Amino acid sequence: MKKVMCAGTFDIIHPGHLYYLSEAKKYGDRLVVVVARDETSKNFKGRKPAHNEMERLEAVRMLNIVDKAVLGHHGNIFSIIEEIKPDVICLGHDQNVQKQQLEEELIKMGIKADVIRISSYMPHVYKSSKLKK
Repeated sequence: MKKVMCAGTFDIIHPGHLYYLSEAKKYGDRLVVVVARDETSKNFKGRKPAHNEMERLEAVRMLNIVDKAVLGHHGNIFSIIEEIKPDVICLGHDQNVQKQQLEEELIKMGIKADVIRISSYMPHVYKSSKLKK
């Protein structure tokens, strides 16, 4: 069984998120989604999410396409990968993590996983920061 991992804040679930997750699911049999901790989201985006991490986790868990949803670890954003051991990691089009940086971290961990960047779906409309306005 091929395991695919996605990660994100998922503050306001919108069609862009659904596109990202459905495209990612095409790369495997099981989709595991890591929901960013509140402090991680604040560090990356410069602001706290509108919804707390437990609310966002529950929202992601309710999506039929998601097989498992978990909270990320505190501190090192890459450490959750060792726990999940994915075969494929899909990055969103607007995530700050660089593919090369992630591939280097995978080598350090001894994990062989393909890293794929998923294209955007109408980012001029479906982006959480735009929808909050």
